[in-house]
Amino acid sequence: MSAELFLEIGTEEIPAGFLTPARRDIERLLRKEFEAAGLAFGAIRTFATPRRIAVAVADLAEETPRQELSLTGPSVQVAFDADGNPTRAALGFARSNGVDVGDLQRVETEKGTYVAVCKVIEGRPTAGLLPEILGRVVTSIPFRKSMRWNDLDVRFARPVHWIVALYDGKVVPFSFGNLESGDQSRGHRFMAPEPFTVTSCDQWLAELEKRFVTADQEKRRALIAEQVAEAAASLGGEVNIDEELLDEIAHLVEDPTPVTGSFEKEYLQLPRELLITSMREHQRYFTISDREGRLMPHFITISNTRAEDLGVVARGNERVLRARLSDAMFFWQEDRKVKLESRLEALKKVVYQQKLGTSYEKVMRFAAIARSLAEKFEPEAVADTERAALLAKCDLETGMVYEFPELQGVMGREYARLEGEKERIAVAIYEHYLPVEAGGELPSDNIGAFVSIADKIDTICGCFGVGLIPTGSADPYALRRGAIGILNIIFDRGYRLSLPGLVDQSLGLLADKLTRPADEVRADVLAFFQGRFKNMFDDIPGDVVDAVLAAGFDDPVDALARARALAALKGEADFEPLATAFKRVGNILRKAGEVPPVDPGLFEADCERQLWQALSATAGQVAGQVARGAYGEALQAIAGLRPAVDAFFDGVMVMAEDERIRANRLAILNAVADLFKGIADFARIA
Repeated sequence: MSAELFLEIGTEEIPAGFLTPARRDIERLLRKEFEAAGLAFGAIRTFATPRRIAVAVADLAEETPRQELSLTGPSVQVAFDADGNPTRAALGFARSNGVDVGDLQRVETEKGTYVAVCKVIEGRPTAGLLPEILGRVVTSIPFRKSMRWNDLDVRFARPVHWIVALYDGKVVPFSFGNLESGDQSRGHRFMAPEPFTVTSCDQWLAELEKRFVTADQEKRRALIAEQVAEAAASLGGEVNIDEELLDEIAHLVEDPTPVTGSFEKEYLQLPRELLITSMREHQRYFTISDREGRLMPHFITISNTRAEDLGVVARGNERVLRARLSDAMFFWQEDRKVKLESRLEALKKVVYQQKLGTSYEKVMRFAAIARSLAEKFEPEAVADTERAALLAKCDLETGMVYEFPELQGVMGREYARLEGEKERIAVAIYEHYLPVEAGGELPSDNIGAFVSIADKIDTICGCFGVGLIPTGSADPYALRRGAIGILNIIFDRGYRLSLPGLVDQSLGLLADKLTRPADEVRADVLAFFQGRFKNMFDDIPGDVVDAVLAAGFDDPVDALARARALAALKGEADFEPLATAFKRVGNILRKAGEVPPVDPGLFEADCERQLWQALSATAGQVAGQVARGAYGEALQAIAGLRPAVDAFFDGVMVMAEDERIRANRLAILNAVADLFKGIADFARIA
């Protein structure tokens, strides 16, 4: 038999960003508890609004399963002496399992005869386990920040006001702080605050709908998307849907109500991104475009209450937005009175980081790196790359970016365009910040890519160079994101560059700032990049990545090509014996030291001659394939040697007594190992 478990934690308003992780965590914690207890369960549904986190578990078993256990103890020889009397080992084993020594049984195993205890553990009622389980789960949800309230010795994202806990419709009693669980929930804070009785999850959902709460976040999100689309259409336009904003707003309201508002058309002369950012970031408004894609002087906001007069709500929002756009218009006009490039000098007075100097010094460093990248990959763009690098941070000294920091790069691009800079340069000023998140947009042009890589490698090497190294819980300079960004740009653009060379150049430019030995910093930075590379590709097994990295990580594009080729080969049915054969080669050579060149005159067996002939025929072919990056073909060619390698191991003793014969056979194996040395270390393949 089974029944539904339902838990609701009612709170004061929880920040929107806390709710999605909380839903994942409460499900994870419950699964862990049920699995540890051996409780069978069905589908788990989670719900979240600003004022509640809830979970429903279907078909939770009414009791844990009955278990028949056979616990093996010491061997009979250890458990009993020569006269058949129980030893201290037997007595201790019996006592620890709650039985008399006479109840011990004997069982036959592969290792001999052992004593054992057969026990039956009866199932335990789920209702009796749930109070402790739910108590642990509620106190274990790992919010980014939690708080205490009153003088209670409990913590949660926000103060908790009620807890509903039901199993099979009956209250599961447990306490949290000064609260006792029950069956009383609440509706909308303002429109239906009275308590109501909960009997099941579906009844709870239906009752909340009557009380102005849409508890299902996906339903609430879809409702908001439908509402804003209809509101935009009523104004003759289309909503500029923003998925992240939609997610955030869905977690800010329980009863979404759309409100439309307007602003003066004169503000439409401001850059599109500025208008959208001002309304999205600061006011959480959706913007509207006409059918030609031009912004319209309207916005849509979502209210959490059904006001009698939505016009009053709209006018209030319009006043707030008008003040913000008025400030933006002022900065837009004032900033344009000063050329972007003239602001470079002002960066000499801006401290980038106390140990790493000013923003001007940083610009000079990464401009040099960007220039070098351009010289290698697009020589005709060297001048434009250098120009873009020098202008990249100048908008930090504008009034607009000071007031709206999230517009850095955007305003630099817009001011550069107005001042007649080349479009590639203007775009690069914006794109050098990309990507701004995992899986985010990458630079669309080489110039932006060059400046982005240069800026990020300067930050990474600089921070490592002065001891600002990320920890497991803190990465204030976003160095992990920067390293992943560099790798993604390199892969996207196909840049065949030396990562150690890039790091060396950056450290050379930072020489007078380093507080740690440069060689230590270099090793740490390269290990940091390898760590990021290891976790970037879900489709490549971890052991394959380890094997490839062990063979070299100078050129990331090359390393990725090797990893994909090896992963493809590993997927083939006969890969395991192939890997085993080459592992054996590597294991023998690790103990061999230096070996001489192969001397065919010392061959004693046909298997030696046949392996050497196969090697000679394959080596040139593999070298050519590796040279052009055809690693899949190279690995297939190497795989063709396996029969000859197996025959060699079966036909001769590698570690022969004759020193010359032994050294020659090791030399043959060394020649085999040389074929895949630059591709992967097969010893690391699981």
